Amino acid sequence: MKNLLLISTALMAASGHAWATEVENEGVGVIIVTGRSDGYLATNSVTATKIDTPLIDIPQSITVITRERLDDQAQRSMADVLRYVPGATVGQGEGNRDQITLRGQNTTADFFLDGVRDDVQYYRSLYNIERVEVLKGPFALIFGRGGSGGIINRVQKSPTTDNLAIGGVASVNSFGAWDISSDINAPLTGNTALRLNANYEKLNNHRDYFDGERYAINPYVAVDLGGGWKAGLSYEYVNDDRVTDRGIPSIATAPGQPNRPITGYRDTFFGTPDVNRAGLEAHIVKARLDGKLAENLDWSTTMLYGDYDKYYTNVYANGAATSQTGTVALSSYTDPTERQNFIAQSNLVWDANVGSIGNKILLGLEYGDQDSTNQRRNGTLSSSTLNLANIVYPTVTFGALARDTVSNVRFFSAYAQDQISFGDYIDVVVGLRYDRFEIKGTDRIGTPRPFARTDEKLSPRLGLILKPQENISIYGSYSQSFLPRSGDQFLTMTATQQNLAPEKFTNYEVGAKWDIHKDLNVTLALFQLDRSNATTPNPDNVTATINVGGTRTKGAELALTGRITPSWQMTGSYTYQVAKLRGNDLVRLAQVPKHQFALWNRYELNRSVGAGLGVVHQSGQFAAIRTLATTTRLPSFTRVDAALFIKASDKVEFQVNVENILDKEYFADAHNNNNITPGAPVNARFTARVKF
Repeated sequence: MKNLLLISTALMAASGHAWATEVENEGVGVIIVTGRSDGYLATNSVTATKIDTPLIDIPQSITVITRERLDDQAQRSMADVLRYVPGATVGQGEGNRDQITLRGQNTTADFFLDGVRDDVQYYRSLYNIERVEVLKGPFALIFGRGGSGGIINRVQKSPTTDNLAIGGVASVNSFGAWDISSDINAPLTGNTALRLNANYEKLNNHRDYFDGERYAINPYVAVDLGGGWKAGLSYEYVNDDRVTDRGIPSIATAPGQPNRPITGYRDTFFGTPDVNRAGLEAHIVKARLDGKLAENLDWSTTMLYGDYDKYYTNVYANGAATSQTGTVALSSYTDPTERQNFIAQSNLVWDANVGSIGNKILLGLEYGDQDSTNQRRNGTLSSSTLNLANIVYPTVTFGALARDTVSNVRFFSAYAQDQISFGDYIDVVVGLRYDRFEIKGTDRIGTPRPFARTDEKLSPRLGLILKPQENISIYGSYSQSFLPRSGDQFLTMTATQQNLAPEKFTNYEVGAKWDIHKDLNVTLALFQLDRSNATTPNPDNVTATINVGGTRTKGAELALTGRITPSWQMTGSYTYQVAKLRGNDLVRLAQVPKHQFALWNRYELNRSVGAGLGVVHQSGQFAAIRTLATTTRLPSFTRVDAALFIKASDKVEFQVNVENILDKEYFADAHNNNNITPGAPVNARFTARVKF
């Protein structure tokens, strides 16, 4: 039925959700997903303003990775995706979670699913994702609290009533990892459709003792209720079990010089086999209701409930190697967490034109209730060092609780934004958000110690867009955000933290966007992000943070995306960043390379054969905040990737992706000075796709 999921563009965007809309094409109903894209180039986004907006009219940096690009690069994880995103640095995440640094700000929680907060520490899959949107800079007006270097929003595949469509993907790589997934879109009745995505992945890589598996299933039903009202209900089950691998340690170089990652141990496991393990079981339910209240007034509400049961146990390098064949200090702990999230978000979008002045007004409310239980037990090792000349892995026993906390977070937000158009040449985005963030908890070790804090913050946003031509925009942007003292996971709060004001982030950005033609876009952004009351993880104590005062990140991003010719697609970017302590140039922030370059090309040799070529370069970066001359520095690296695409028929396609085709030794990411991930050697992945 043509009317199923016929939702106005503004309505779809009101909660940041990738919904479905129907357009007419020679009398046939065609369902497309908001925002729109063609190949690697996306033209619209809902992420930056919560109102479906052309990218050229968004006064902020945003990178959209389309499904076509995810497939062509054979990306299986958020780390895969973000290595090709300008200004993004992937963190190791202690071998149990996604972690990223954007504009000098490290986060494990600034992730969203269809515009709703997804802040639990785990590895996110891409099997049911239509696209990934990366917004840079403070974002409180749209998304609330956070680390404020930017956010990652995954846009979920949604049902349509087009036709019955069945797709399947299977792949295997040269390390022995393999996966299989299915994607079924089925009209059930004239006004109801089902999208069913499922995935199984067997994990393996070049590292000794690494293995694991992940599987997930996601049924999603959408229905037209009549009278302009639509509803959708999605349930996702995720099970992830893998080895916890925290990489290799550093080694000293010369006195007074930075440590470097130890070499010659690319595959060596610095843990204890059969002890290092991480697991997650998650149930995620998302419901949505949309309606049109009046001709120019749309309403939507999204609710998400998630139940997450996670643990990770690890033995890891806790110091630098004494020499190339000397010893490495080890430490260990086990850390289970349970989290229940309930988040509700409701939005009104009102098109209110006053003469020649256009107004697109967003009014929104958000409520969240998040319960967390976390414990930690430190391990006692049979040997507290690992002898590199004769590796014998220690045994470990875990003692009494070192941390046992329960916490509850409740937050309420109200926000208003107006996108004002003064004719064809000037647009203004102005908005304000009120947040009330309340945390209550108890540290149950020994005599129970309650902790609590309530913060109330206002977050402004102001953007100006000048359009000298329809396909060119020049913009300026100012925004603020904040991060409560409970951090991004609400696990504990010391007596000192209870008395500290939230961290504050202020972003200034100017830039330009140019649609060279309808299939090719170039963007330039200059930015400065100031952080006050800043804290950072203590590189010498995994359970503590240190106060560093104010920090500043300054930089520039240049990106080109789209079709150079009908046969040649490309996405390329260069980023320059300097992130340091204000007033002390010697203190540099962790995991911020000064120079980053990423380039990916796909060229169609003929109608059946295509080729891909990619290059990723990062200059040197510090593994932890540089407070000492000996802070570990990761060397620069350049990695070259390639691909071959074969279209056997309209229903069957094959591809081969080769990562690190030149077999360069490099260090992909880090968690701190002595948890460093060696990059994988040359490896190939074969993928087959079928569709009916």
